[in-house]
Amino acid sequence: MTMAASFAPSTTQVLPATRLEGDLRLPGDKSISHRALMLALLGQGESRITGAADGADVRSTAAVARALGARIERSPGEAGNVDYLVMSGGGAGLRRPSGVLDCGNSGTSLRLFAGIVAGHPIEAVLDGDASLRARPMARVIEPLSAMGARVEGARDGRPPLVVAGRRRLRPIEWQTPVPSAQVKSAIALAALAAEGTTVIRESVATRDHTERMLRARGVAIRTTDPGDGAVIEVDGPTTVRALDERVPGDPSAAAFWLVAGAIHPDADLLVRDVCVNPTRRAVIDLLERMGAAIEETPIGPTASADDGEPVAHLRVRSASLLAIQLMPGDTAAAIDEVPILCLAATQARGRSVIRGAGELRHKESDRIAGIVEGLSALGARINVDGDDITVDGPSDLRGATVDSLGDHRLALTFAIAGLVAAGPTTILGADSVAISYPSFFADLERIRS
Repeated sequence: MTMAASFAPSTTQVLPATRLEGDLRLPGDKSISHRALMLALLGQGESRITGAADGADVRSTAAVARALGARIERSPGEAGNVDYLVMSGGGAGLRRPSGVLDCGNSGTSLRLFAGIVAGHPIEAVLDGDASLRARPMARVIEPLSAMGARVEGARDGRPPLVVAGRRRLRPIEWQTPVPSAQVKSAIALAALAAEGTTVIRESVATRDHTERMLRARGVAIRTTDPGDGAVIEVDGPTTVRALDERVPGDPSAAAFWLVAGAIHPDADLLVRDVCVNPTRRAVIDLLERMGAAIEETPIGPTASADDGEPVAHLRVRSASLLAIQLMPGDTAAAIDEVPILCLAATQARGRSVIRGAGELRHKESDRIAGIVEGLSALGARINVDGDDITVDGPSDLRGATVDSLGDHRLALTFAIAGLVAAGPTTILGADSVAISYPSFFADLERIRS
């Protein structure tokens, strides 16, 4: 008997599905999970985090927080997520780690902890796996150095990073050269130790979880929209209060099921408890612009932030999609979802163009090369010109062997493609889904027929 999906240590074969139907509960939002653990480290006292993601990246953050002095208890949570109890002496209790801080595959962990260490009188070495060591860090090194910390990278400013922090830093005014929530957050966390107001300017507003969560913990942080991006001001020096955090479902994980439901000819999926933060919901809005049938039912904000993280159930059903034109601002707002949006475009009528996707070359892999090569092998008409991706649709996808390059978002995209392709789709490096969505293949089997 042929299984719908078969597994080897790093290879998975996905067969087409006759129907997709059922309810899904997602991993906790990875961005919020990272930040909740980091801010619990900086807050004096106890912080409870419920519904955190249990992927490898968030585990790396928890391990680094322990190495910097937090006591952390981890217990099973609902829907495959985990709960944490973090006990910390606060920023004043951070200790110099006894060894290298291993961030694994997590760029969020490395960049944001660099900002935290920069504002404390300790020295640490931040490192990661081979993929992370290939990712550029100059955009973090430069502002943190300008604030007075000593930050040194290896070749071309890549990890490992040596960060020697100071008890007091200089405030700066910094324009981020490329929109990046990680860079913005690293500067904002360092700004907690700055003598005055640090100003961060973005040409395109990026996800604002750090700002919301710092405000909830008593930090004077302001965001304004001058009409051409965002301006964030952080007053320092200041401390962070301990606070409990409930983590909603990850919208980046939801994106895979929203596209699956939209492009499959017989689908009805309900994705529960999804974070629909205005700076994270771009993929939802873009799919609706393409004609996706998405029904959104608000269920209220999380309780821990001043203005909360809005949460909703999302129901998606089969639809006929139209091509879409993404300008650089659209692309930046949905940068993590571009691979799965490319898959949606293969099933949309007309030519879709995704402009300004160059940032994808510096993720866990060169995602532009990976998505073009993988979807082309599956029969898509997809091309790249510089930083712009063009997709002509609709295309009849066919099963093939595709390489995820060890990148979780590529592996997840190719698995969804396998649900609508004719014949088996074999994904190399499919075990990388554990980085962000450990239960993905179990969920896939549960909702398919």
